[in-house]
Amino acid sequence: MTTLLPRILRALEQFHATRPWDHNAHYHRWILRRLPRRFDKALDVGSGSGDLARLLGPRARAVHGIDADPATVDRARELTDPAASVTFTVGDALQEVPPGPYGVITCVATIHHMPFHDALTCFRRHLAPGGTLIVLGVYRPRSRSDYLIDAVAIPANIVMAWVKNKGRKVSRPASMTAPTRPATMTFADIVRDARQALPGARLHRRLFWRYALVWHRYQ
Repeated sequence: MTTLLPRILRALEQFHATRPWDHNAHYHRWILRRLPRRFDKALDVGSGSGDLARLLGPRARAVHGIDADPATVDRARELTDPAASVTFTVGDALQEVPPGPYGVITCVATIHHMPFHDALTCFRRHLAPGGTLIVLGVYRPRSRSDYLIDAVAIPANIVMAWVKNKGRKVSRPASMTAPTRPATMTFADIVRDARQALPGARLHRRLFWRYALVWHRYQ
């Protein structure tokens, strides 16, 4: 048994290396279903290769993506139709956000790269009255609930990798080439700090090692 487990883990690692799929993009449609059909301006923080920003484009007068990695922003610009009302800049999301306010702010798998409370405070400041903030983030597992969801996610992850790639070996998508770092906050820490910064925020664990935060600014 002691030699079987490492073999299983190596096999899983090889499987996912040859059949990668974007866990963040998996939730893009979920995000869209929680947003109004039309809004004025949208801000996508940590926009990466621009997939979500481009999905927001048809609903908004203007969409702006900001990301700290110049190569990733260059790739987002290459993939975006010049006629689309979607723009991207390189910058610090806490210091260099273009003037708002924004009716929608999204932040996918990025907030753990920033001071959490400062980021939420910044987003609140830039969100227009009546606007919606959605954060899809990652957390460090610690509780029984965390590990239970992780256990369910492992076989589900294999199935999704097979289905999304139709069983074939594929290259890593552009959306998965940006620099990453592991999460340091637990889900309990995230809930506590989020509800201090954004009273009324709704947070839930999601499958595939993610959590979702949804907050509406009413005034």
